[in-house]
Amino acid sequence: MDKKIKVSLVSYTNSLPFLYGIENTDILNHIELMKDVPSECARKLKSKKADVGIVPVGSLLDYAQYYIVSDYCIGAQDAVDSVFIFSNKPIEEVKTIRLDAQSRTSNGLARILVQKFWKKEVIWITEGEADAFVEIGDRTFGKKKIFPYHYDLSTYWNKLTGLPFVFAVWASTEKLSDQFVEKFNSAIEFGVKNIDKVLPSIPKFEGFDVAYYLNNSLDYTLDEPKKVAMQLYLKWLQELEAL
Repeated sequence: MDKKIKVSLVSYTNSLPFLYGIENTDILNHIELMKDVPSECARKLKSKKADVGIVPVGSLLDYAQYYIVSDYCIGAQDAVDSVFIFSNKPIEEVKTIRLDAQSRTSNGLARILVQKFWKKEVIWITEGEADAFVEIGDRTFGKKKIFPYHYDLSTYWNKLTGLPFVFAVWASTEKLSDQFVEKFNSAIEFGVKNIDKVLPSIPKFEGFDVAYYLNNSLDYTLDEPKKVAMQLYLKWLQELEAL
């Protein structure tokens, strides 16, 4: 592993266990680490400015080929508590929804749920005023107390499908050496297994329990049910984007 592998990591709290694993193992000596928002991770991987990225699952549709390079992901069994539709009125009365510029995956999930779970039509916009809006990541922490209506998209995916959800996976567009993949996966595993060591460095968020979020809301293991969920989501997203 002579050449340093360029790695794009999402700069959200949910990725801090990954960062801990990278910074506290030997893998740090073999990579060039970049911190980005999810959409930028996807862009860098597609433009080959990154060799590996924790990319939004929706972006996998953009790659001619891709390789999953870790047994870990950003996922949830039920409520994830950081991916929402927020509104001042119930979803049944919503006519317009503003999408979040930071994540195609959550936007796609919102569109799938509106179509298949709530079974309604809305106007989707990317900027300006709307009845409701999609928002992800740290910006959502504590916001459930502000908006009377908040819909955790992972919860409603589970209600619709009975499956967990995968928001992002570690992927590459070129096949990497088995040696690197094994070493990288071990570093990520080390971080996921040491979440409690991550917690002291995280700032406090009013009205939000970060420890519970990292240990309970998120589920980092890319197991078989999550792989099934990921393929179903990609199928539905592809159908939606083809309309």
